[in-house]
Amino acid sequence: MPIYDLIIIGAGPAGITASVYAARKKLDFLVISLDIGGQAAWSGDIENYTGYQFITGPELALKFEEHMRRYDTALREGEEVLEVKKSGEIILVKTNKADYQSRSVIIASGKKSKELGVTGEKEFKHRGLTYCATCDGPLFTGRDVAVIGGGNSALDAALQLTKIAKQVYIINNTVELGGDAIMRQKLQAASNVVILNNSKVISVLGDKFVSSIKIKSSDQEKELTVQGVFVEIGLTPNVAFAKDVEKNQKNEIKINLRNESSIPGIFVAGDVTDVPEKQIIIAAGEGSKAALSVFHYLSRKVF
Repeated sequence: MPIYDLIIIGAGPAGITASVYAARKKLDFLVISLDIGGQAAWSGDIENYTGYQFITGPELALKFEEHMRRYDTALREGEEVLEVKKSGEIILVKTNKADYQSRSVIIASGKKSKELGVTGEKEFKHRGLTYCATCDGPLFTGRDVAVIGGGNSALDAALQLTKIAKQVYIINNTVELGGDAIMRQKLQAASNVVILNNSKVISVLGDKFVSSIKIKSSDQEKELTVQGVFVEIGLTPNVAFAKDVEKNQKNEIKINLRNESSIPGIFVAGDVTDVPEKQIIIAAGEGSKAALSVFHYLSRKVF
């Protein structure tokens, strides 16, 4: 079994950027990922990625992939990583299809949004239903929208949307909003915000695009006319395979400024880390840092 210099887990913005830097450093490496593009491929219109005044998520993900493939990168697409474990100086990576060995690993497996699990959610994903107000909020200028959730991520999304949308409904399934007090106060003072506590979404409705949502408040059901639905009930890090590295309370992998985890040789980049902001451009930057840190790590080691 060959021993790689590096295995990169994930092919979103962080993993792909790491692969480009690893290729330029002439490392012998492998990329393993279920898919290519990560959350970037699911985004709608992107207007905040430097160098592109406007580009769609799928278009940007394709450009990332083209850049990666330019270096004839060894890629195992469609493989799910089941376990990452260090044994001596070698790191073992087990997938649903094969076992691999490497001197270092970059975990760039990202996060996935928690889903509502209601009728219409899958059908209207990216057709009015989205999981990122920062990415997609401007698309709903002057429209009526609903933000689903009651924590800080939902409040942040709602605050962004108060400056963009005509009407913002906050659908919160608890007695009152959570999150920071100052954020709650700003929303309560906003003239275009309606807070619906003790409420939950039953279904998302529409034709080609979202036109309304059905909610249940206490024992009563009603339909709200909205053109946008922002699901902000949290994110789940993809870390089931990384049992040994240290994580924070959100189950994100802790890293230092060099993208090192608690285990030497295992580096981490992108949304799966405890870096506070989750943006495509930040994930890409962290991917480059992680690859450079791997290069310096390998340069100092004797295997």
